[in-house]
Amino acid sequence: MSAETKFVVKIYPSPSPKKVPKVVSTELKGVASGKQMSRMKKESVDCPVVKQELSFLVCFACPSFIRRVKGEVDCAGGQGPPKEWLL
Repeated sequence: MSAETKFVVKIYPSPSPKKVPKVVSTELKGVASGKQMSRMKKESVDCPVVKQELSFLVCFACPSFIRRVKGEVDCAGGQGPPKEWLL
C-alpha cells in the first residue's frame, strides 16, 4: 500500500542544530547510523502540516513521511508528528 504525495517539502541546512526530542532519537536508533543522525540533526524543513520549522529527524520519524529524494521530502500530509515531538 503506497501513500500518495500531498506535499513536496525542501530540506535546507540549519544555521544551528535544532533540538530533537529524546523519544525521536531513541526511535531512530537502529534505522540510521550515528554519522547519518548527526548530519540529519543539522537539517531543517518547513512542515506544511504543523506550519512550523522542524528538525529533519522529526520529519523523518513522522507517520506522514514517505521518502527523501534529492533534497526534498515527499509528505502524505496526514496528521503530522505527535504533539510531544514538537518543541
